[in-house]
Amino acid sequence: MAALRSMFGCMFVIVAAFLAGVTTAQLSSDFYDQVCPQALPTIKMVVEQAISLEPRMGASLLRLHFHDCFVNGCDGSILLDDFTGFTGEKTAAPNLNSVRGFEVVDQIKAAVDSACYGSVVSCADILAIAARDSVVTLGGQSYEVLVGRRDARTASKDDANNNIPPPTLDFPALLSNFQSHGLALEDLVVLSGAHTIGMARCTTFKNRIYNETNIDSSFASALQMICPPTGGDNNTSPLDETTTIFDTVYFNDLLEEKGLLHTDQQLFKSDGSASDGLVRYYSTNSKAFGADFGVSMIKMGNMKPLTGSDGEIRVNCRRMN
Repeated sequence: MAALRSMFGCMFVIVAAFLAGVTTAQLSSDFYDQVCPQALPTIKMVVEQAISLEPRMGASLLRLHFHDCFVNGCDGSILLDDFTGFTGEKTAAPNLNSVRGFEVVDQIKAAVDSACYGSVVSCADILAIAARDSVVTLGGQSYEVLVGRRDARTASKDDANNNIPPPTLDFPALLSNFQSHGLALEDLVVLSGAHTIGMARCTTFKNRIYNETNIDSSFASALQMICPPTGGDNNTSPLDETTTIFDTVYFNDLLEEKGLLHTDQQLFKSDGSASDGLVRYYSTNSKAFGADFGVSMIKMGNMKPLTGSDGEIRVNCRRMN
């Protein structure tokens, strides 16, 4: 027992010295290789277990990373709970009764802290890694996640309301939103392909299936059975026909005017635009989609990360230290 305590104490000193020395660090793929080589394999194991129990969870974890990054950068702020004197982002309109998977993040944090003998891996990094592992578990191509983020000590409900693009945006506003985050048209189209997995609530597509004309009539009729004109707002429908497989069916659906969300179909309007061309390209090039999705995820993951001595490594992802 004394030897075990000595080993743990030594490990703590090494970890503390490592973290103290990283004052001007940038994201890298090997950030945890020395301080905790078991970090990434542990996260992957928990993600795979969670998805095996509920395949939809892969889409939920991927979405958490999106919604985190689009609000003042990829800093884990979306995970913070409200408490007296503090309002987080979970009750913002794009997140309330919508984003999910927080319990799985808690499980990952507990497992990785145990594997690393302490709180070494940030909650922001957990979201980035879990997003990649979710894609791979559901059949998508792998990509190299850059890590070394630290966690925010703040959150902003107002910024969550303003910065996360709602499903009602027309194409110019949608593109402008992505560009405001340093992302380009190509990123918009390929990252929207994340809607190849997961579900959407009736409230997010009700107007589309009853009032829009650029929608396949049989597709709209089937959805109206799930989503009535009044009520049923929390009823769900798959975002594409293979909702637990990371593939290119999403893009094929757009070609047939079967995009579930208004913002989905805005990417393809048969007007010869660059967006149309990208949708057509990815609909028949699964390898290109997988490769480009990884590139854009890395780009998104680089949005305003906290590194070095900024922020903190949370012990509990739901609360600041």
